[in-house]
Amino acid sequence: MGTATKILWIDDEIELLKPHILFLEGKGIEVETVNNGSDALSILEHLHVDIIFLDEQMPGLTGLETLAKIKELYPSQLVVMVTKSEEEQIMDEAIGAKISDYLIKPVSPNQLFLAIKKHTEKERLIEEKTGIDYQKEFRRIGSQLSSSLSYKEWENIYKKLVHWNFELSGSTDENLKEILENQFSDANALFARYIERNYLSFLRQKRTDMQFEMSHTVLQKKLFPLLGQNKVPVFFILIDNLRFDQWKILQPFLKKSFPKIKEDTYMSILPSVTQYARNSLFAGLMPLEIKEQYPEYWIDEDIDENKNQYEKELLEQYLSRCGYKTEITYNKVLNQSYGIKIIDYLPKMLRTSLNVIIYNFVDMLSHASTEIELLREMSKNDSAYRSLVVSWFEHSPLYSLLKRISEEKVKIVLTTDHGSVRVTDPLHVRGDKESSFNLRYKNGSNLDYNSADVFAVKNPADAFLPSEGLTSSYIFCRKYDYFVYPNNYAQYVKYYKNTIQHGGISLEEMVVPIITIES
Repeated sequence: MGTATKILWIDDEIELLKPHILFLEGKGIEVETVNNGSDALSILEHLHVDIIFLDEQMPGLTGLETLAKIKELYPSQLVVMVTKSEEEQIMDEAIGAKISDYLIKPVSPNQLFLAIKKHTEKERLIEEKTGIDYQKEFRRIGSQLSSSLSYKEWENIYKKLVHWNFELSGSTDENLKEILENQFSDANALFARYIERNYLSFLRQKRTDMQFEMSHTVLQKKLFPLLGQNKVPVFFILIDNLRFDQWKILQPFLKKSFPKIKEDTYMSILPSVTQYARNSLFAGLMPLEIKEQYPEYWIDEDIDENKNQYEKELLEQYLSRCGYKTEITYNKVLNQSYGIKIIDYLPKMLRTSLNVIIYNFVDMLSHASTEIELLREMSKNDSAYRSLVVSWFEHSPLYSLLKRISEEKVKIVLTTDHGSVRVTDPLHVRGDKESSFNLRYKNGSNLDYNSADVFAVKNPADAFLPSEGLTSSYIFCRKYDYFVYPNNYAQYVKYYKNTIQHGGISLEEMVVPIITIES
C-alpha cells in the first residue's frame, strides 16, 4: 500500500491503541487520531482521509450520531465502525446509515490493516484479478474458436464474451479491452462463416430434428406447452430488439420478484429485423410460407404500411394449427401512457389463458440514437447503451407490471425478435430505387456488390424469403459492416458509423434471449 493512504481514527480510548497505530504506520499508512466526534468533524473540514475508524461508545456525540453527521456532510466517505457492542440494534442502525464495515473489539492490528486494504484497494485488486482471469479465458475461447462449433457451443462462447464485456467495462486497462474487442470481432467473423455454411440447411430440417430453436419454431417449444397448465395464465412479453447483454443487465431486477428464472436463447432468422423475424415468430412459419399461406397478413417491403399489423391473427392461426383453443389478449406498447393503462387491464389478463404484450422502446431507442445527437452521444459504446436500457426499464410501466404480476400465480415467457449490433465498417453497394433501405441487408433485383464482402442468397426461396421479382436476391452484412450507396458516400459513411443497426449476421443480432419465469 502507498503512503498516500490516510485514516482518521475516532476513539475516546485512543491512547490505548498506540500499538495498533504504530503497526499501521509501519505499513505506510498515515494515521490521524481524535478522541471525540466533535473534534473529528472539525478536522474533516480541512483534511481528506481515505477511511475513518469510528468507535460507537463515546462521551458527547456517540458513534452513531457522529456517523450521521459525517454521512450528511460527506455522503461517499468510507467509515468502519469499531466497537465493543454486539447489539443487533446498533449494527442495524450503522448498516442503515451506509457504514462500510463493522468490526467488534478487540481487533488485531492485522484486522484493521486488512479492512483498510479491502476498502481502499478493492477496485485495483478486482481489476488485477479480472485481468488475469480474462487472459486465461482468452486462451480457452481462442482454442474453442479454432474448432468446428455447434449452435449451443456458439451460444456458450457468446455468453462468455458478454460476461467479460461486463467485467472489463469499468477497467482502466485499455489494452485488455482492445484484446476483448478483437476476440469478439474474431468470434463474429467465424460465426458468420458458420451461418453461411449451415443456415440454409437449418431451414430445411424437420422441426423434430432441430438441435436448437429458431424464430419460426421457438414458441411451439417454449411457450405453447405452458398453456393450460393448472389454469395458470401465461404472459408472453416481447421487448423488440433486446440483445442478450441487455437482458443480463435487466435480470437482477427480476430476481428480486421472481424466484424461478430459466434462461435460454434461440436463433433469429435472416433478415434479423422486425418485419421478417417477428412475423415468423408469431406465425410459426418462415416469411415465404406466411406470404403463400396467409397473403392477407404479409406486407411486402415496397408497400408503405406497418409490416407487423397482423401479429395477433398470425398467432391465432399458429395456435389453431397446433391444436390449442386459447383465448388471447394482445397489446402493443408504443408509448408510456399506454404502458400505464395496461396495468389497469391486469385483472382481465389474469382471467385469460395467454396475454401477449409487445414493448417497442429498445427498438425505438436504437433508431433514436442514430437520429438524435444527444442520444447518440449518450450511447457511444455498449456499456453506455446498456445503461440507457436499464434506466428505461427501472422506471418503465413494464417493470411496474412485472412487480404486480409477481404477486399472482402466473408463468411468463420474456423474449425478443432479434438483437442489434454497433456498425463501424462501410461496404459499397449499388441498387435501383426498388432496393430495400436497411443498412445490414439489402433486397432487390439489381444489386451490385463485392461477393466476398457479403452473404448472398441469390434465390430467396432457398432461405424461405419472399421474392420481389424474378431476379430478386438478398445480401447480408457480417460482423460490424453496413451498406452505403455511392451517392453521397462520404456523408453517409460518417453519419451511420458507430450507430446501432440490425438485419445482418452477428452473435448480437441472431443469438437472442428467451426467458421462462414463474411467480
